[in-house]
Amino acid sequence: MKVLLFCCKGFEMMEFAPFYDVIGWAKSEYGFDIELETCGFSHTVPSAFWNTEIKVGKIINKVCVDDYDALAIPGGDHIYGYFEEAYDENFLQLIRAFDTANKTIASICVGALPIGKSGVLKGRKATTYHLMDGYRQKQLAEFGVNVIDKPVVIDSNVISSYCPQTAAEVAFKLLEVLLGKEKTNTVKQGMGFL
Repeated sequence: MKVLLFCCKGFEMMEFAPFYDVIGWAKSEYGFDIELETCGFSHTVPSAFWNTEIKVGKIINKVCVDDYDALAIPGGDHIYGYFEEAYDENFLQLIRAFDTANKTIASICVGALPIGKSGVLKGRKATTYHLMDGYRQKQLAEFGVNVIDKPVVIDSNVISSYCPQTAAEVAFKLLEVLLGKEKTNTVKQGMGFL
């Protein structure tokens, strides 16, 4: 199993780290058959808030969807340009390709908005950031999404969530889809979640 962890500029570290660490624990601590590769529009991607940059392993135009079993999308902050890349047509095409191949797509917070904009969620259930009068959920609904005001929503192959607080839960849900409940519970126990 292999996960593509896509980072748009202005991504939030709190939403990136659970995917990175949960899958890291599964692989390194328990030897489970899972890999993770980071990806972005450029080799270095700045995060939100403190201008921390990460180096990614793959650039978007080098991605072959067949090489992956899932796409993970952390949300980000619009002040730091998150939607400039999240709404880029190349990224929207990548999301469509993962969906067409029926591969799991997991998002945290506003990471659901590019999935919605891609058209993948039209007529389906999902959620996104729910605070501040639900303005992000209203944006998601404008893409034809049936917005559910719950912490985590799963509709077929798409996992979405409604704020940074849900980040670890989404990472574990993704791990469970890929490796099963028993192995996920082993990782949860090792990380102190059970």
